Amino acid sequence: MLTVFVLLFWLALAVVAYTYVGYALVVWVWAKLKGPRPAPALGFEPAVTLVVPAYNEADILADKVRNCLALDYPAARLQLLFITDGSTDHSADVLAAYPEVQHLHHPTRAGKSMAENRAMSYVHTPFVIFTDCNTLLNPEAVRQLVRHYQDPGVGAVSGEKRVRRDGSASGAGEGLYWQYESLLKRCDSEIYSLMGAAGELVSFRTALFAPLEADTVLDDFVQSMRIVAAGYRVVYEPAAYALEPPSFSLAEEMKRKVRICAGGWQAMARLQPLLNPLRQPVVAFLYFSHRVLRWSLTPLLLLLLLPLNAVLAWGYGGLYTALLGLQGLFYGAAGLGWWRARQGRPAGPLLVPLYFTMMNVAVFQGARRFWHNAQPAAWDKAQRAPVA
Repeated sequence: MLTVFVLLFWLALAVVAYTYVGYALVVWVWAKLKGPRPAPALGFEPAVTLVVPAYNEADILADKVRNCLALDYPAARLQLLFITDGSTDHSADVLAAYPEVQHLHHPTRAGKSMAENRAMSYVHTPFVIFTDCNTLLNPEAVRQLVRHYQDPGVGAVSGEKRVRRDGSASGAGEGLYWQYESLLKRCDSEIYSLMGAAGELVSFRTALFAPLEADTVLDDFVQSMRIVAAGYRVVYEPAAYALEPPSFSLAEEMKRKVRICAGGWQAMARLQPLLNPLRQPVVAFLYFSHRVLRWSLTPLLLLLLLPLNAVLAWGYGGLYTALLGLQGLFYGAAGLGWWRARQGRPAGPLLVPLYFTMMNVAVFQGARRFWHNAQPAAWDKAQRAPVA
């Protein structure tokens, strides 16, 4: 029986190592061998609609509008459309001061996906860009995104999400995670296609946008992956970025991650054809390695590693005792990091085990929400630090 436990332990450890380290090495080497794709010229200036869904964001709406108006793109070719469905604050009064902005509002709140579906009926340009209200775009963002559409095989282009560092544990942890995630996104895009866009800044060919189901949680991810399934590429363009404030606290960041994980399970259920290696072998490999493992199997194996290691340490000692001690130190460091952060003290090097543990705990909570259908599309947004 111990021999079976040995095999299970090393298999689980190998999958965990591959998910968080091995895959990054594989795609980094693969992208290097493949070489960078030729950069399209920047002179392409098609008509574009910039859509900003905003729910009760009156306090930051003016900053967002001014940021959009400052974008380096011909004003005559850039339509600004803000949709505030369900908002009960004074968003309409704020937007009324900007005649350049088309404002859509319906008193019923049905969630971001339904708001975007409704907004698309007012989009008549060949390309559409979605950006969150609590982000600020760099001036070149639109130019950097749309230049890729000179390639007819590109169906969507995603910008880079950047998290403003404010010295907090939530800000440092989220920023560190997105640096790692951005590396994977660059490699995926160079190899073939990005495996899911982030809603902070993402663009689509308008003709490829398909209305989403009303209960869709991760609208940006599902929409972009369906475009991949249709045979188009999704390009990652880090020269176009959205700067976002971090979550207000670790508790708020955890709430956000649980929602994302619940949406991840929903997305996996709806995007099963992407796992068929006979249809799109490269996509199946990238999607399974980058997304599916992280949202499903790997957190479960991490959970199993502790009891498996304990049994092997009792039966064999030596190496297994040392590995069990390392696991204990890792999770102990995560707990200490959480405590320090809750006390308002810097987590320092404890940030890595803390954020890693939070991510994987969120997978189980998100899975529970998904199976109990307890994650509404109109979710309670996580409180974030003020936009600077």
